[in-house]
Amino acid sequence: MSENAVFPGDKIASIEEYEAGYNTFDDGDMVIASTVGEKDLNKTERIVNIKHPKVLSIPKPGDIIVGTVAAVMSSMIAVSIDYINGEPTTSKVECVCGTRNLRIRNVALVNDIVALKIISHLNGTIHAAINEPELGILFTKCRKCGNKVVSMRDAIKCTECSWIDERKLSTNFGKSNFVKLRE
Repeated sequence: MSENAVFPGDKIASIEEYEAGYNTFDDGDMVIASTVGEKDLNKTERIVNIKHPKVLSIPKPGDIIVGTVAAVMSSMIAVSIDYINGEPTTSKVECVCGTRNLRIRNVALVNDIVALKIISHLNGTIHAAINEPELGILFTKCRKCGNKVVSMRDAIKCTECSWIDERKLSTNFGKSNFVKLRE
C-alpha cells in the first residue's frame, strides 16, 4: 500500500490545518478518515479528502435520504440509509434522528420507510431531521395485524382491523414513487 493509504478512524490532520472533505469528518480536534482509501491534501483550499476506489455513499448535510427504521428509542430513531437524493446506495450506513421536539407518541416504528434530511456529521455520527412537511413516514403497516393502512390527517388507520395509530407522516405518504427504482 502507498504511504497515503488510510483506514477508518485514522487521524489525518488537525482542524487548524485542514477542513474535513469527502469521506472524512472532524471530531472537534482532528480530521479523521471515515473510509479506506488514499488521502488527498488540497493545500490551496485547505481541505482533506479520501479517494476511495468505489464511491461510498455518505450523505452530506442538506441531502434527503430514504431509509428503513432500524431502532426506536425514547427520544430518537436510528435509520439504515437506502437512498440518498433518490439514488440507491449499498454502503449500509445509518443515521440518527432526534424526535424529542415532536409531540407525537410514535414518530416511527421499526421497519417503517422514512424520508429524512441530513443536518450534520458530529463525532462520527450522521444526524438527521424529520421536522419538514415532506419528511416523515413514507410507508408503514398496521402494528397490530400487519395489514395495509391509509392516512387520516396526522394518523393512520388499518383497513383490516381499524386500528388507529399516530405517526409523523410525510406529505408523500402512500405515494409509490418516492424513490427511483433501478432500471
